Amino acid sequence: MTATRIDGKALAAKVRAQVADDVRTYGKPVCLATILVGDDPASHVYVGSKHKASREAGIESRDHRFSVDTPESVVLDLLAELNADDDVDGILVQLPLPEHMDEAKVLRTVDPAKDVDGFHPLNAGLLFLGEPFLVPATPCGIMVMLSEYGIELKGKEAVVIGRSEIVGKPMSMLLLAEHATVTICHSRTTDLAAHTRRADVLVSAVGRPRFVTPEMVKSGATVIDVGVNRTEAGLVGDVDPAVFDVAGLMTPVPGGVGPMTIAMLLRNTLTASQHRRSKVAFPGY
Repeated sequence: MTATRIDGKALAAKVRAQVADDVRTYGKPVCLATILVGDDPASHVYVGSKHKASREAGIESRDHRFSVDTPESVVLDLLAELNADDDVDGILVQLPLPEHMDEAKVLRTVDPAKDVDGFHPLNAGLLFLGEPFLVPATPCGIMVMLSEYGIELKGKEAVVIGRSEIVGKPMSMLLLAEHATVTICHSRTTDLAAHTRRADVLVSAVGRPRFVTPEMVKSGATVIDVGVNRTEAGLVGDVDPAVFDVAGLMTPVPGGVGPMTIAMLLRNTLTASQHRRSKVAFPGY
């Protein structure tokens, strides 16, 4: 058996085309502002991709880049300006930030109504309460993938490896909302394979090359590989490609989850604009 490849690139193109149509129908300017601090090459590539995708969807983008030694206060001042700017609908702070910056403080300074990454505690809280507004793009994109490929979640065993605020925790909440039975595993989990072998849906977001091996996967399972690890052999995921011989469906790296993340970021930006211009209070307030 060879797993069906979940084509994230093709699905992302479909989502992006729909967002572009929706932006045209919306008929109002939509604007995304990004902030990048430092010289991490991958971050520069990611931000460049986000701006290119924004332009293609008819979304204006503002690109703010700073050197690695920029004081935290400069970024906080810029965030205050962007929060107050009615022409800006979405704000994205590219991670990681330099070590001298308080990442949590910076992210919590973003207006939650413009928090297209879904990292602000208010957006995280709404997701926890089952009332999602702006949800982190990667887990949101994974849910669209699972739906597109007809993956039944109700009553199924789902295992998420990784407990980050960016992927692991929100992923678990979204799966729970679809009535899956969810197990969160992490670096201190005893006998990880005993958990992963039960999974009908396995999501790996640990950032360790080829960490998930075939003997850790249930035959016919759906395997979602969030990992993007740079090695001498190029980009590889968290999941050993040999798992394709065991799984029923599986995302490749590259071409799987990554393109969906950008597509859902665009969707979040339009959602943020529509909500702000409707003059409805922030959800829950």
